[in-house]
Amino acid sequence: MSLTRPGLVLGLLATCFQVQSTVAFLAPTMTQAATAICSPTSVVKMVGGDFDLTGSVETGGDETNEIRVEPDTHDELMYALGVNLARQLGDIRPLVESGEELAQVAKGLLDTVVGRLNDDGQRVLLNKRGRELDQLIAGRANALREKLELRGREMLQNMAETEGVINLESGVSVHVLEHGPDGPGEGAYPTAGSVVNIHYHGTLSDGTVFDSTLGGEPVNFPLAQVIPGWREGVLNMHLGETAMLGIPPEQGYGEEGTPDGRIPGGSTLFFKIQLVEIMSGAVGGAPSLLGADGEAYNSNQNGPGLIGADGQPM
Repeated sequence: MSLTRPGLVLGLLATCFQVQSTVAFLAPTMTQAATAICSPTSVVKMVGGDFDLTGSVETGGDETNEIRVEPDTHDELMYALGVNLARQLGDIRPLVESGEELAQVAKGLLDTVVGRLNDDGQRVLLNKRGRELDQLIAGRANALREKLELRGREMLQNMAETEGVINLESGVSVHVLEHGPDGPGEGAYPTAGSVVNIHYHGTLSDGTVFDSTLGGEPVNFPLAQVIPGWREGVLNMHLGETAMLGIPPEQGYGEEGTPDGRIPGGSTLFFKIQLVEIMSGAVGGAPSLLGADGEAYNSNQNGPGLIGADGQPM
């Protein structure tokens, strides 16, 4: 079944944008079952060529935090309605190449929304120019994707050449930023069957955050159910370490991206990860004493104490 014209536009926009998902780096079979609230964000800052609404091309565009209506008025409420509708559509600027083009897109949106161009007129226009429109959108979406992929590979290569970075045969790079409590290269480490407790912050090569636990609690993940590059990177970490992972597309979501189009195909992924705890399947690490309650003994805290040779609390 072919997509309707609006469906095609939004589907191709999804190849240009990524959306936050709390399970973004799970293997594809897991992400298909995941539920997320989507809010498109632009990759235009990475590719350059931003422009403002006056038609001038410049870096940084016309973005501002200023609300351009009188506060606490009905106008502000209607302005908020417009902002809400625009956020649902997403940032279309990466699909246009100049302020003049953007002005025509805005005119088409306005004429359709206010009924200046009725349903028959819309159908006639789309039937007349629809094939060309499909080609334009596909071409510009592919160009953005290619630039994103090239930028990602360049950044990964720079990371690989950084002193202290561990470069794995798969192309994954691991840069330990903070060592665990047992010191550099020491401490327990997970296995492929482990469940780990992780704090993470994931970005694309343009710096756009697509997934993060910052501001929240760390999350448990079975390493058997995450993308290969993420799993391999964590397998090369020790308990308590914080590291940067660089994951090439081949070890992430390949040329297809995520099944729902939220992470573009060919994307290199970068994660800052803290291995907080290994819930199961840990190997190595210093032996630890257990208190009478079966929990790890900490002499700095009040607790039941150690267990003596007779099995009784000391």
